[in-house]
Amino acid sequence: MTPTLNRARFKLSGLLSACIASAALLALPVPAQAGDVPTFAVDPSWPKPLPNNWILGQVGGITVDWQGHIWIIHRPRSLTDDEKGASLDPPRSKCCVSAPPVLEFDSEGNLLRSWGGPGAGYKWVGREHGIEVDERGFVWVGGNADNDNAILKFTLDGKYVSQIGTIAPSKGSNDTTQLGKPAETAIDKAADEIYVADGYGNRRVIVFDASSGAYKRHWGAYGNKPDDAKQPPYDPKAPVSQQFANPVHCVKLANDGLVYVCDRINNRIQVFKKDGTFVKEFFFEKNTLGNGAVWDIAIWPDPKQTYLLSADGENNEIRIIKRDDGTVVGSFGRNGRNAGQFHWVHAMAVDARGNVYTAEVDTGKRIQKFQLTSDALK
Repeated sequence: MTPTLNRARFKLSGLLSACIASAALLALPVPAQAGDVPTFAVDPSWPKPLPNNWILGQVGGITVDWQGHIWIIHRPRSLTDDEKGASLDPPRSKCCVSAPPVLEFDSEGNLLRSWGGPGAGYKWVGREHGIEVDERGFVWVGGNADNDNAILKFTLDGKYVSQIGTIAPSKGSNDTTQLGKPAETAIDKAADEIYVADGYGNRRVIVFDASSGAYKRHWGAYGNKPDDAKQPPYDPKAPVSQQFANPVHCVKLANDGLVYVCDRINNRIQVFKKDGTFVKEFFFEKNTLGNGAVWDIAIWPDPKQTYLLSADGENNEIRIIKRDDGTVVGSFGRNGRNAGQFHWVHAMAVDARGNVYTAEVDTGKRIQKFQLTSDALK
């Protein structure tokens, strides 16, 4: 072999080696960087199977408490006869029996506590909707049936404490004693106040003293006085509504004092100061009809609370949104029955480690966990 040919073979071999090395580098996973946009993978083994032949109905609310425990409220009356066959008389089938309405899980999916339903001294709601747990050890639940115009307060073990409003007819969006099928609540620990997204009957946010139940203030869209006059159906081509549509579906508080409200049918998040002063609004998927595109919000747990996560039960996805300007920087989920997909994703929560928990209604009737896969907490 001539020296020239040998040198050519050597160069070719070196070139091939370099290409293989480059391909290997490209195949390696890119390490997560601090400040990454949150990304997630579904945990199909969460939660662990329920005991006692129990089954869940529509899950009307989900939250994470200060311990990192996940609380849900579901709707036993939403179960069909074939789903609750073992509870019929005579039994229709071997499975199943409804779980109690309120359940507490740890982050590994173990059931820790369960309770709820009618009891002494109070009327239970007609259709369960919304749950919040405060750091003083109280659980707040609501409902959205016709007369579910109250929020009920219990201990962690389900002992009744008090309520705001009553299970009785509503008195409208400017009454200060009665609610209107409230959808969700949020606690301001420092001020000892509870904010209510009120809701399916009324068109407002209303604030009470969390200890005494005394009325503090309320407001409607843009900080306006709420108006219960009939509204036309949502039209993406029409001027934006100056009132909230039913339902006012969520309320969340950020550490910087901003209040985020889900105006579900109008496809928008409105942002306020705690006194009800309007700050700004963000629109999402404005052409969405039906049940709307903004069902719930979770605030990202990094020090700056950089993102909002928003559940969209009509498009069945969760959007990742920059909290400062409303820019959508990511999403996950789609309509479907497989793990990681959704049917009417109704409510959501996030824990301090960035794990996301979701709850589905209609025929979804399940909860799911999505584990953080990026370094988005620094």
